[in-house]
Amino acid sequence: MGGTAAFSLASRGFARQPSASIAATRLSENLVLLSGAGRNVLAVTGSDGILMVNGGSPEQSAELLKVVAAQSASNNRVQALLNTDWYPDNTGSNEALGKAGAKIIAHENTKLWLGTDINVEWQKRTYKARPPQAIPNQTFYTTGKMTFGKEEIQYGYLGQAHTDGDIYVFFPGPNILMTGDVFSAGMYPVPDYCTNGWLGGLVTATKTLVGLTDMKTRVIPGTGPVQSRSNLEAQYEMCNTLKTRIAEMMKSGKGAREIIAAAPTAEFDKTWGDSTVFLSVVYRGMWSHVRELGGIV
Repeated sequence: MGGTAAFSLASRGFARQPSASIAATRLSENLVLLSGAGRNVLAVTGSDGILMVNGGSPEQSAELLKVVAAQSASNNRVQALLNTDWYPDNTGSNEALGKAGAKIIAHENTKLWLGTDINVEWQKRTYKARPPQAIPNQTFYTTGKMTFGKEEIQYGYLGQAHTDGDIYVFFPGPNILMTGDVFSAGMYPVPDYCTNGWLGGLVTATKTLVGLTDMKTRVIPGTGPVQSRSNLEAQYEMCNTLKTRIAEMMKSGKGAREIIAAAPTAEFDKTWGDSTVFLSVVYRGMWSHVRELGGIV
């Protein structure tokens, strides 16, 4: 992918030095997984420079971009960045790359969220609107396709799942799927009702992700190590089971505290950890989708 949109890491003083906290794992000739920068990040190298999927947290952006620069032996310009959702741990490099003219690609809803203040009630936190340079400058609604260097890249919308702007990014050549925070390893995924995520959407989105994979696909979750199709299938079964189970508990009149106390996730906690936040967020989100659940009261 050519054009003038480019961010020269070297020109900004990013020396090619190893990072103490960000690990780089080469997945294929042109794809490198970077972990430890807030959320998982992919760097794709090509003759035109580098494409990134997600940009880590704002606090670790400068260090991340140093490591990204070190992945290319020749052209270390970041030409493009894909955001899998609006959360700061995935969009922390937007401003630096946007200022330099890089193409920032995201779902239209992610662009809208980044342009406004967001009150995430369950975190008791308000995220301020991002500056103009950090706002995605290329958006889509359903699916998209592009070629970067030698790699074909397919991306698509996952609906109202973790947020209402979640996307996947798939590399059919090396058979690698980047899921963003719709899929987690070692922790429960969070259906953020404050930006229109919900458990039913997670079920549908995870099923979509399973359908993109085969037994050899390497799946990159929002957090945690590389996973497989079987791990995606396990999340689908977990979310689908809990959607039915929690809906029945809500129909019987149980509130959030009673549902948490009843430990409906007990058989899944060994894999996904503490479910307290997950259950409280799921409860609020499901109330927004009463009709889809067949009614609760």
